[in-house]
Amino acid sequence: MKLCVFFAILLISRLVESIEAKKRAPKALLPASDYLSSTHYLSTCPGVEAIIQQKMEGWFRKDYTLAASIIRLHFHDCAVRGCDGSILLNHTGSERRAKSSRTLRGFQVIDDIKAEIERRCPKTVSCADILTAAARDATVLLGGPFWEVTFGRRDGRISIAKEADTVPQGRENATTLIEFFRAKGLNELDLVILSGSHTIGRSSCHSILHRLAKPKPDPTLDVKYWKELKKKCRRGRDLVELDITTPKAFDTAYYSNLKNKLGLLSTDAALYSNNITAAFVDAILTQPSLFQNQFASSMVNLGNVQVLTRKNEGEIRLNCDAVNKIY
Repeated sequence: MKLCVFFAILLISRLVESIEAKKRAPKALLPASDYLSSTHYLSTCPGVEAIIQQKMEGWFRKDYTLAASIIRLHFHDCAVRGCDGSILLNHTGSERRAKSSRTLRGFQVIDDIKAEIERRCPKTVSCADILTAAARDATVLLGGPFWEVTFGRRDGRISIAKEADTVPQGRENATTLIEFFRAKGLNELDLVILSGSHTIGRSSCHSILHRLAKPKPDPTLDVKYWKELKKKCRRGRDLVELDITTPKAFDTAYYSNLKNKLGLLSTDAALYSNNITAAFVDAILTQPSLFQNQFASSMVNLGNVQVLTRKNEGEIRLNCDAVNKIY
C-alpha cells in the first residue's frame, strides 16, 4: 500500500514538473505563412481584390502579353528573399537592375494598381500582396484556374542584384532546378507544374542562343524545330513563343511539347530528362485536369515562400519602387 502511494506521489510530481516546464518554455512561433489570411483586409480595405481585378482586366485589354509577364514577375519576386516585393524596388544595385531581370515586364501595371489602392486605402496594402493577387488574376485572364489568395505579406527593404542572378535563367539542368526549388520549400511537382506557365508567354532568343549555335541540335531538340528557331532568332533580343503549339492557350500542350522534343528552353527540355520530373509530365498528359488543379495549389505554395508577416519585419511601402523614407 505504501509503495503504491509512493509511486502515485512520484507520478503526480513528474506531471507537475512537466506542466511547469512547458509554461516556462518559449512558445514556438508559427510558420510565417500561417499568419496570412483571406480576410486580412476585410475591415481596412475591403475592395482591394476588386481593384486589382479591374486594373488587371484593363491592362489585359491593352496588351494581353502582360498577363504572362505578371506571372513571371511574381515568380522572380518569390525566388529571391521570398514574396516580399523586393523585385519591384528600383535603385542602383537592386534585383530589378540585375542583368537577369532585363527582360522582366509589368512594373507599370503594379504601380498603377498601387496608386489606385493608395487613393482608396492609404498605407494599408503591401506591394507583395498586390503582385501575388495580380498573378492570380493574370492566370484567370489567360484561361487558367482561380484560387483564393491569402493576404498579410509585408514589403522587404532589401534588394540585391547579385541575388537576382541566382534565379534559373533557362540553361540549368534538372538537378540544379530541383535543388533551387527545394531551397525555397518547393518540391519536384511544384517545379513541373510552375514550369507549365510556359504554356503562354514569350522568351527572348538570348535565352536559347546556346542551343542554336551548335552545328547540330542537341538530342533533346527536334531537328525541324531547331531549324525554325535558327530562322526566327537572328538577334538575341528577338522574341519566340514558349509554346510553339498553342501559344495563347493555357493548356497542357507545353507538356506534349516536352515529350516531342519541342521544349524551347534548356530548362524545359530538362524536365523530361529526369526520371522524377518526367513521371510528373507523363501523369499530366494522361490526366490533363491535374495541371489546372495543381497549378492553383503550386501557385499558393509559391506565394507563401519566405513571406514577411510579423510587425517587426518589412513595411507597407507607399510606392512599390522605393522603400519608405524615415523622417
